[in-house]
Amino acid sequence: MAKQKYVYFFGDGRAEGHGDMKDLLGGKGAGLAEMTNLSINVPPGFTITTEACIEYYKNNKSYPAGMWDETLEHLRRVEKSMGSKFGDSANPLLVSVRSGAKVSMPGMMDTVLNVGLNDTTVLGLTMKSNNERFAYDAYRRFITMFGSVVMGIGRSKFEEILQDKKDALKVREDTWLDAGALKEMVGKYKRLVKKETGRDFPMDPPEQLRMAINAVFDSWYAARAITYRKIHNLPENMGTAANVVAMVFGNMGETSGTGVAFTRDPATGERRFFGECLMNAQGEDVVAGIRTPFPIEGLKKIVPAAYDDLMGIYQKLEKHYKEMLDIEFTIQEGTLYMLQTRTGKRTAAAALKIAVDMVEEGLIDKETAIMRINPDQLDQLLHPMIDPEAKINVVARGLPASPGAAVGRAVFTAEDAERLAREGERCVLVRMETSPEDIGGMHAAEGILTSRGGMTSHAAVVARGMGKPCVVGCSEIQVKEKEKYFRANDHVVREGDYITLNGSTGEVIPGEVNLIKPKLSESFATMMKWVDKIRRLRVRSNADTPNDAQVARDFGAEGIGLCRTEHMFFEPNRVKAVREMILADDTEGREKALAKLLPMQKGDFMEIFRIMKGLPVTIRLLDPPLHEFLPHTEMEIEELSQEMGVPPDRLMARNKTLFEFNPMLGHRGCRLGITFPEIYEMQARAIFEAACELECEGIQVIPEVMIPLVGYPKELERLKDMVDRVAAGVMKGYKVKMKYQVGTMIELPRAALVADEIARYAEFFSFGTNDLTQTTLGLSRDDSGKFLPLYIENGIFDADPFVTLDQEGVGQLVKIGIEKGRSIKSNLKVGICGEHGGDPKSIEFCNSAGMDYVSCSPYRIPIARFAAAQAVIKSRR
Repeated sequence: MAKQKYVYFFGDGRAEGHGDMKDLLGGKGAGLAEMTNLSINVPPGFTITTEACIEYYKNNKSYPAGMWDETLEHLRRVEKSMGSKFGDSANPLLVSVRSGAKVSMPGMMDTVLNVGLNDTTVLGLTMKSNNERFAYDAYRRFITMFGSVVMGIGRSKFEEILQDKKDALKVREDTWLDAGALKEMVGKYKRLVKKETGRDFPMDPPEQLRMAINAVFDSWYAARAITYRKIHNLPENMGTAANVVAMVFGNMGETSGTGVAFTRDPATGERRFFGECLMNAQGEDVVAGIRTPFPIEGLKKIVPAAYDDLMGIYQKLEKHYKEMLDIEFTIQEGTLYMLQTRTGKRTAAAALKIAVDMVEEGLIDKETAIMRINPDQLDQLLHPMIDPEAKINVVARGLPASPGAAVGRAVFTAEDAERLAREGERCVLVRMETSPEDIGGMHAAEGILTSRGGMTSHAAVVARGMGKPCVVGCSEIQVKEKEKYFRANDHVVREGDYITLNGSTGEVIPGEVNLIKPKLSESFATMMKWVDKIRRLRVRSNADTPNDAQVARDFGAEGIGLCRTEHMFFEPNRVKAVREMILADDTEGREKALAKLLPMQKGDFMEIFRIMKGLPVTIRLLDPPLHEFLPHTEMEIEELSQEMGVPPDRLMARNKTLFEFNPMLGHRGCRLGITFPEIYEMQARAIFEAACELECEGIQVIPEVMIPLVGYPKELERLKDMVDRVAAGVMKGYKVKMKYQVGTMIELPRAALVADEIARYAEFFSFGTNDLTQTTLGLSRDDSGKFLPLYIENGIFDADPFVTLDQEGVGQLVKIGIEKGRSIKSNLKVGICGEHGGDPKSIEFCNSAGMDYVSCSPYRIPIARFAAAQAVIKSRR
C-alpha cells in the first residue's frame, strides 16, 4: 500500500495527477503551484495538504505519520533552490507559513512571516543584506507576528511598545525608526513575551516552524473562521492547507515593496487593473490596513521594470484562469515575486459586469457566466442608496471600498455591533482598522467605517464579500475606540449617535439620511435574459398587498404563488368588522359582519389582479385561528369594549372559548372553512366578483383558490364544491366565463402520504414547506430559536431547516406527494410557497423534484430566477 503523501513542492500537484488541486492544496497552494507551472516568478516552497489538517484534528492535534519528515525533506529542497540554509548563522533561509483553504476566507486564518529568525540568524541576515535596519525590522515584525498569532499575546501590546518608541523619537512612520531603535524594540518585545507567557521566545528555527504550522492548522477553528464559515455557509470539514514559502522581502528599502491587486475593479467590475502597494513594507501592512497605501500606478515611477512585469503577469493570469483574480506580490530590490493568485472577492454589481464582459470578450460562455454568480449575492443589488434630493452635510471623506448606503447608530466594538443587532437596532461599526476578530460585528452592522487602510485592506475585502457599504482610509476622522467617539474636524460623533455612510462615494454624514431603492444595471438586465432562457422553473411571488404585487412584477415575477388573505384583515378599519364576526352568536350575525368585509377584500383582489393581469394569482383562504384577531391584555380588552359597545366580560368569555393550547395544530385553515363556511364563501365571492369585473374591462384574470391545511380528501372535496358553487353563481350574474383552479396547500405529512386521494379534487398542489417542516420535524418555528443555533453549531443540523429545506426528511414527503398526486393527474401543477422558495439550495431540490414553479418574497425573485437557471446547468453537468 502506497504511503500517504501530505506535502507537495510548488508545481508538483498537477504533475502527480491531482485534477482539482484546490481540494488538496487549498486555494493559495493551488495558485502558487499553477503560477510555478506557468513559469511565473514565485519563491520556492511547498504545501502541506488540507488532508494533513483534517488528520491533525482527528489525531488530537498531532501530525499524521510521516508528515513532519516530508516537511523537513521539502524544506531541504527549498534550501537548495535558494542557496541558503534554514537556521544557518551566516546564510540563513527564512520562510513564511501561510494558511489557505479551498475557498478564500480573507484574513480569517493565520500567517506567520520571517520564520527562522533568532538572535544568531539576525546577524547572518545583517551580513547577507548589508542592511542592519532591514534585518532588525524583520526580526521585530517576526516577534510581533509569532507572539500574537502563535503564542496568543494581544497584538496591541506590541503596537503600544512601537507607538511609545515613535512618540519618544517624534516620528510618525515606523519606516523612520533606525537600526538602533529597532534593536531596542526587539529586546522589549522578547521581555514582553517572557512576561506574558512565562517562557522565553523560541530560538530554535525547526521549533518555530512546527509551532507556526500548528498555529495555521489551529486557526481553522478560530472563532472568527467559524463565524465566517457560518455567514457564508461554508462546510466545516474542508480544513486548511499550510504553505511554507521562502521569504522575499519588501522591507529592504525604497526599491522594495509589497502590494495587493485585482485584475478588474472589485467594486464596479470595470476592466482596469486595480490595486495598492506600499514601499519598504511587508504584506501584512497592506492587508491589515496599518498604513494607508498608494494606487498601484505609482509603481511605474519607482520600479518601472517590476511594474511592467506585473502588468504582463496579471494579464497572463486572467487569460489563463478566465476569471477576475486577486493577486499578492512582493518586490525585493526591484525584482517582482508573486505570492498569491486566487479568485477575487467582488460586489454583486461587479460580479455581474465581469461575467457579462467576459462573455462578450470571448473568455467564457453564458452558462459559465451564470454559474459564476452566487444567487444570494444579488441581494446586494437591492441595497438602498442615498436619495439624490436629500440635503446632506458631509463631515469627512474616505475611500469608497464597498458601494451602497448605510444608516445606523455608531458603535466602536464588534461586540456592541452584535448586541445592537440582537436588540433590533441598526448600527455602523467604526474602527481605526478592522481585524479578523471583528467578523461577527461586521456581519451584524449595516456598514463599516475605518480611519486607516486602503481599498484592499481587511475591512474592504470582507465588506465587499458581504455586500456591506464600507468606507476605509478615512484619515479625516480621529477614532477614539476606548472613549467610544470619533471626531471629524469640529464634529464629534459619540456611541449611539446616528451616522450615514455612502460606500459608493466614501462620504461620512452625521444623522439619518433618507435612502431610496437603487437602479439595476444593464449587466443585470443582460444576465437575467440569459437566465430566463435556461431555467425551467417558473418564479412567482408571495404578495399580500398591491405594493408587494407591483414590486414582484418589477422584479420579473410570473404570477403570485401565495396571497395570504388574513393579512388584509389586520388593518384598523377592517379588524373591527372581523371582531364583530368573531363575536357574533350565530350564522346570521357572522354574515352581517362579513358583508362589511366583502367589498374591502374585493377591492384588494381587484388591485392585485390588475397589476398581475394575464398572470396566475393564487389566493389562500383564511388560515390562522380566530383568536389572533382579538386582544388579550385587560387594557386592550377594555379599549375594544368601549369602542364596540360590548361588555368586557363578553370579550373575555369569547377569548376563553377560542383559547387553544396549541393553536398551530388547532382550529385553523380548512377546519375554519368547514365549521364557519360563510367565511370562505365571502372570500370566494370577493375573489370571483373582482375577477369578473376586471374581465368585463377586458383585463385577463387567472384566479387560483387555495384551501389551506388539508389532511383528508373529504375536506377538500367539500370546500371545492362550495368554491365552484360560488364561482358559478358570480359568473352567471356577471355573464362572464373564465378559467380558474381550486387546489390545496400540502403542509401536513398526512396530506403528502395520501396525495393521490387528495389529487382527485385538486387542480394544483402548493407545498407550504414552512408548516410542513414544523409538522414533520415537530419544531415550532417561533420557539426553536432557543436551541437551533446550538444544533447547527454541533453539526446535528446542517442548516436552519426553516431557511434551507430538509431534503432527507421533509424533502422525501414532498417527493412522495408529487409522485402520488401525478399518479392520478399527470398534468397536476405543483409549486412551493414557503420561505424555501427563495433559497438557492431548496430551489435546486424543487427543480430536481419536478415542480413547475417556486414562489418567494418579492425581493428574492431575482435570486430565485438565478438559482433556477443554475439548477438546470448543474443537472446537465
